[in-house]
Amino acid sequence: MSAFDSAARAASYTGGQMLRAATRMIAARPATKPLHPRGSVVQGTLHRFGTQGLTGAGWLDRSGEDLALVRQSRAIGLPPPVPDIHGLAIRVPTEGGRHGDLLFASTGLGRLTRFTLTAARSPLRRPLTTLLPYRTPVGAVLLSAVFRDQSRVELAWAIRSGVWHPFADLSLHTDPSDEADIPVSFDPVRNVLPGLEPYDWVRRLREPSYATARQSRQP
Repeated sequence: MSAFDSAARAASYTGGQMLRAATRMIAARPATKPLHPRGSVVQGTLHRFGTQGLTGAGWLDRSGEDLALVRQSRAIGLPPPVPDIHGLAIRVPTEGGRHGDLLFASTGLGRLTRFTLTAARSPLRRPLTTLLPYRTPVGAVLLSAVFRDQSRVELAWAIRSGVWHPFADLSLHTDPSDEADIPVSFDPVRNVLPGLEPYDWVRRLREPSYATARQSRQP
């Protein structure tokens, strides 16, 4: 094992334990979800343009149209117009009756800010990214989501801190502000899209907090 792999393993374990501790503290409050406790769920149409094999990740490179389930939420659950970290969750059907989940949080799009959580009054004012990369044949790929208006979101990919490449448009069927929340749990560690495989260190980083969140929702 290289020095880099050893450092990544240690950092992911420590980070995972910190996230689990933070989730456990927030889970003590009376809410169905410890993070992103309230939100709105709508259906949307995801139109993928196709990227002609640029990434080697099948779902990114192939064109197609999917009926998606979309949830918007505020991470801490602070009431508007108080700034909060905004979340966007997208569930897309895959072969065999399964589905893949993508989770985005409000950040920036710069070389460093794409990895930094940022609070805002509205998701329309800030871009969102997956924060953590996916393993693909061309390397570590990050995804972003930018609201062009209240009903249209542009999705893009970038290799590490490189240039963003739009690959899809998401059209929301109804205004999320008019819709209620429904009990649905998104998990990008368990539910992956073709070609977007989480790194092992990402699994180690995320799984403890997700396990704690799942336990907090059990009766």
